[in-house]
Amino acid sequence: MSQTTRNPHTHSHAPATGSTAVLYAIVDAVLIVAFAVIGRLSHGENAAGFAETAWPFLVGGLVGWLVIRAWRQPQAIFPSGVIIWVATVVVGMLLRAVTGYGTHWSFIIVATIATGVFLLGFRLVMRIIARITR
Repeated sequence: MSQTTRNPHTHSHAPATGSTAVLYAIVDAVLIVAFAVIGRLSHGENAAGFAETAWPFLVGGLVGWLVIRAWRQPQAIFPSGVIIWVATVVVGMLLRAVTGYGTHWSFIIVATIATGVFLLGFRLVMRIIARITR
């Protein structure tokens, strides 16, 4: 009887290894910070103040990771990626609102699209790479 090994990058139902979960968590955080840096630079602001923009979204991403227990299947676009993305935006905007930072409708739209492209796009690219390499 032959055994088949499931690659956690290609099958959303396969459990992730600890190192895979750590990698995905780090990349998610880096992508959220990149969103903040790009946003600041696009408005002619100093990129060094990225932490002020990024922290609410980083907290949101963490909430998403905890809610979905993403460490089990961080590579899954759905539900892990989608829940992390939605939590990043919703919690991030709520924290910005309660701390006096802007939540203009145009910013909500841009943040939703940009973080979705980053967080879901990363998972899609990893899935494509895994399929090509197997």
